[in-house]
Amino acid sequence: MRDGTRLRIAFIGLRGVPASEGGIERHVEELGARLADRGHDVTVYCRTNYVKERPATYRGMNLRYVPAIGTKHMDFIAHSAASSVLVLGRRPDIVHYHALGSGLVAPLPRYLSRSKIVLTVHGLDYARQKWTGMAKLALKAGEKLSARVPHATITVSQALADHYVTKLGRKADYIPNGMPVADIRPRGEATARLGLGDRPYFLFVGRLVPEKAPDLVINAFSRVAGDVRLLLAGSSGFTDAYAAGLREAAAADPRVIMPGGVYGAELSELFSNAAAFVNASSLEGLPITLLEAVAHRAPVIVSDIAPHVEVVGEDGAGHRVVPQGDVEALAAAMTETLAAQELARAGARVLSQSAASRYSWDAVTDATDAVYARVTGRPAEAPAPPQPSFLRLPLPLPEGLAPDNSLTAPSSATATAAADGTATVAISSSSPEGGLAGTASLRK
Repeated sequence: MRDGTRLRIAFIGLRGVPASEGGIERHVEELGARLADRGHDVTVYCRTNYVKERPATYRGMNLRYVPAIGTKHMDFIAHSAASSVLVLGRRPDIVHYHALGSGLVAPLPRYLSRSKIVLTVHGLDYARQKWTGMAKLALKAGEKLSARVPHATITVSQALADHYVTKLGRKADYIPNGMPVADIRPRGEATARLGLGDRPYFLFVGRLVPEKAPDLVINAFSRVAGDVRLLLAGSSGFTDAYAAGLREAAAADPRVIMPGGVYGAELSELFSNAAAFVNASSLEGLPITLLEAVAHRAPVIVSDIAPHVEVVGEDGAGHRVVPQGDVEALAAAMTETLAAQELARAGARVLSQSAASRYSWDAVTDATDAVYARVTGRPAEAPAPPQPSFLRLPLPLPEGLAPDNSLTAPSSATATAAADGTATVAISSSSPEGGLAGTASLRK
């Protein structure tokens, strides 16, 4: 290993940093910067169609810019494939992929280099409504590969970790997103620019896509009486027709404001002063926007999907949990939170203190560094950081899965080494569900 414990790490599968929007981008920025602070050599592969400026470094990370095809179906996979080819020549110790679709290109460095492959799953992307037909099938194939190809698979929620064990036979490392240190701000430029004055307002922050259900939030808000506002802060993600429908629905209620993307100090101001942050999603990994709202001590109202409950716990003052898709329950929670703001803010403060101890970016970095140590065989004289408290005891493994995440029968692998240092690896795998079957012989 270079310099003992210093690793060369490549991040692939995101749009780029600095992160203006997107959970994966924020995850990589916070994790990568902390890894760089620890002395690791971190490189992030960015899409040229995402970044406006192209600095060579940012927060200690090296940035490389790779062209992408700016269409819904080709943007991610083309960039990830091109970046994967580039890393073959750079020979990093770790290639750390992000997002489910990365499983489709992870075999390139896995079998054509000596790099160790780590893949973080941020959500079951094939379940998103924008993916249909062949794209959905490709993402499902990526999921299967994400459970078999990497040396380590990480999930950002316990629900995803459970899914990998029970559905895919893979024991994944559960390492959640972190919660930022909030910049609590009084009302100021952002609220003035949006014409809020001293009015209370509900806040939605995220991509304007069907699975995040901003249409449901608009529908529920229409049932909330009074001089109150709803802010929908975000942009579409290859879902322009859906976003146009939202704007049409918003136009029917002058209390609804759609300012587009809001970032930085302005977003902190909106989080800090919201009557509640509302997230009615049907599908999430572990939403960073929810963690940001909790960090800013804003009351939150969320749907009862597992990742939300993982963060906020049971329904209570300051952290309301409603059945997903139930517009009446959502409207009632919004009305009740608005009517009892003092109680809601007290509950939000308690939740914020609890979450700060459970979702720390430093703990996330410790745990990720420990995964890197495990897959690279970091020297014993430089032990990996201890696992943080958010890691649970492992679930019982299903039949056919060994403790080291390798598949036992009916899968097999053999390897032979030559005196000149080359190695031949023969891999065979079959699955009762189909999907991955056959034999491949690969030579390093």
